[in-house]
Amino acid sequence: MNSSSKVVIALILGGLISACSSVSPPSGSSGNSQAGRYSISQDRAPSVAVDPSRIQDVIPEPINRTMAGNRSPYTVNGRSYRVMASEEGFQETGLASWYGEKFHGHATSNGEIFDMYQVSAAHTRLPIPSFARVTNLENQRSIIVRVNDRGPFHNERIIDLSFAAAYKLGFADQGTALVHVESIVPGQERILAAASREPAPVMEVNSSPARYLQAGAFADLSSAQRLSDRLRNMTGRPVFIRSIQADGPNQQLHRVRIGPIVDSNELRRVTDLIVGAGLGQPFTVQE
Repeated sequence: MNSSSKVVIALILGGLISACSSVSPPSGSSGNSQAGRYSISQDRAPSVAVDPSRIQDVIPEPINRTMAGNRSPYTVNGRSYRVMASEEGFQETGLASWYGEKFHGHATSNGEIFDMYQVSAAHTRLPIPSFARVTNLENQRSIIVRVNDRGPFHNERIIDLSFAAAYKLGFADQGTALVHVESIVPGQERILAAASREPAPVMEVNSSPARYLQAGAFADLSSAQRLSDRLRNMTGRPVFIRSIQADGPNQQLHRVRIGPIVDSNELRRVTDLIVGAGLGQPFTVQE
């Protein structure tokens, strides 16, 4: 083999290696696999104050959906996820978190540029782009978001919102909030006008106040997480951890709660499940 042939083969092999190394998993707002592409190691709120008048409302519009960001199944941090074939009829309740300056200006999973000053969201399973109504169950504020990213890749969270979305929902000054997510198919949405006003019209159907079962309180966060995982699998209900400042410096109390639960019969059913499993006697609280 002459020297010119060797050069050609080397160039071909080099191109193949380069092509393989360029393949990456979804952007994933909370995935560790992409940590090296960001200049900020820890996410944070914007260094420039948010101007509420510049946050645009999201209006659902016809979708031109491609395979960008919709590859299924996909794997992040060793866990496999499947993208839903359709978002129609999808609802879930659980914890929402937000992401901000670390990801600002970077590409989302479908190639759009993330703007923390505008309303958007990341979800592990909803097809992207898609639209959803997110209601903060702690204050009844409601907005419509455009889902264009993948995440959050944490078992206890169901959706990651842009900082602006969290700001409008009233939990930007805290890490998480209990929310209800309901998909919106353009042309089939029930409520479009004043989507970001409060209280949320979609929640007014509840004539009784939402209640929660507190199943335990721990100084150790990992103990609270273990109980919440077990309760989530056992009851099929949303389970979350509410952390508060306890007595003493740098001490927190992590309370494990189930809900919201409106129906009294369901409240008794879940209580009986917990007692029957030998996990103590939960008590009812309202937030």
